[in-house]
Amino acid sequence: MQVVLRNTTKLCSTKPIVTVNGHFPGPTLYAREDDNVVVRVTNHLLYRHGVRQVRTGWADGPAYVTQCPIQPGKNYVYNFTLTGQRGTLLWHAHISWLRATLHGAIVILPKKSFPYPFPKPHAEKIIILGEWWKADVENVVNEATQAGLPPNVSDAHTINGFPGPFPNCSSQGYTLHVESGKTYLLRIINAALNDELFFKIAGHKLTVVEADAVYTKPFETDTIFVSPGQTTNAILKADKPIGNYLIYYSSIINSPNCSNIILNQHSTPQRNPNNKKFIDSLKSLNSIQYPTKVPLTVDHSLLFTIGVGLNPCDTCASGSKLVGNINNVTFDMPSVALLEAHYHNIKGVFTDDFPAKPPVVFNYTGPSPANIQTMNGTRLYRLSYNSSVQIVLQGTGVIAPESHPTHLHGFNFYVIGSGLGNFDPVKDPKLFNLVDPVERNTIGVPTAGWTAIRFRADNPGIWFLHCHLEVHTTWGLKMAFIVDNGFGPNESLPPPPNDLPQC
Repeated sequence: MQVVLRNTTKLCSTKPIVTVNGHFPGPTLYAREDDNVVVRVTNHLLYRHGVRQVRTGWADGPAYVTQCPIQPGKNYVYNFTLTGQRGTLLWHAHISWLRATLHGAIVILPKKSFPYPFPKPHAEKIIILGEWWKADVENVVNEATQAGLPPNVSDAHTINGFPGPFPNCSSQGYTLHVESGKTYLLRIINAALNDELFFKIAGHKLTVVEADAVYTKPFETDTIFVSPGQTTNAILKADKPIGNYLIYYSSIINSPNCSNIILNQHSTPQRNPNNKKFIDSLKSLNSIQYPTKVPLTVDHSLLFTIGVGLNPCDTCASGSKLVGNINNVTFDMPSVALLEAHYHNIKGVFTDDFPAKPPVVFNYTGPSPANIQTMNGTRLYRLSYNSSVQIVLQGTGVIAPESHPTHLHGFNFYVIGSGLGNFDPVKDPKLFNLVDPVERNTIGVPTAGWTAIRFRADNPGIWFLHCHLEVHTTWGLKMAFIVDNGFGPNESLPPPPNDLPQC
């Protein structure tokens, strides 16, 4: 894969963008479950979102977490095996805001001897939802960072790189061609930086069959809800009279971007009810062939409050800046990759004292407390190999309650419960789904609410946890886990490859 600049015209404006092999979105990677995948990348850092890097943490990708960025003119070979996943995932850049244009699909087909657990469709279509700024995206985030304020919203949403209508500018748009009477598997990916999106095809129902490369119990819906980084496979039946049907999609919040304004005129679905209904409908298959293995006991019970705060900033015009935090810790990215520091026992790069619960107990979803300043630090939480972990991700109302799509590297997890308001440690666990909870790698934490997840720490290394709204990640809403080695080479992190990029 060659990462190169290419001049691109959209919304009647031309700018250079970062691409893979000159394409936006980038090329689709096709493989089968259990395949070994080798990707040679030149010039810039890439990351395959959601691929379980089982004992291949050196191929995980986030800058300064598992590796240093690939320097201009240099190469790095990502070598990993697709284990226990089949479906659709997203690959993207994992440094600054380069993933605005540096992204694409990964299609993991089932092993040849294993058919889909649903009727095989006649064809498959990839649908990548994104955002487009007329300005240079790096300038957008840099100006916002210097001001300490939120960045400008995008000018348009895109489908497979095509924006919707724009005032005084004709757009080619995107057309999904289907043949009457046939069925299609839509591989829907949200590659947007900061928008959770609803996706709908006028007059048609969709049957959801997979989320984040894990099969689900099929259910029918007229609206798909996907957070940044999430994927959903759904079956479309082309069973309506021959004609044109509008595909429309919109963000969970009415941002003033051109695609949203046009699309909202076409009966965009109600947000909160459909959002909750869709999420609650997602269940694991829990079959003999695809069993659900949610941990029934918990070794580490963690409560993570996630939200924003306000810290002093001498260089900002207002004297302060917005920051993200987990348990009141705003994460400082190191100048040495965390995984290297861990493997080589380099002192002074990080500490392993990340708090298991908020340092101060307050009404998390109520009015903002008097002190909304956070602590800064590169603090990690240590897990012993094969321990079971439960995390309650608690949204806060500090400054303004927001939804937080949260992604955990290195693992799939089970979503065992969610709710509005503050998590009740006595009442809420009684309603946990420990039978067929959906298995994901990215989950939205409801606005002014909570989500509970469980996973088993059976993958040694350093694993990033962060909000997948890029603005929040930039502000420091992130942390990382250390998973210690177990016994023997099969339960231990192998040495780094010889071509691992250096800082």
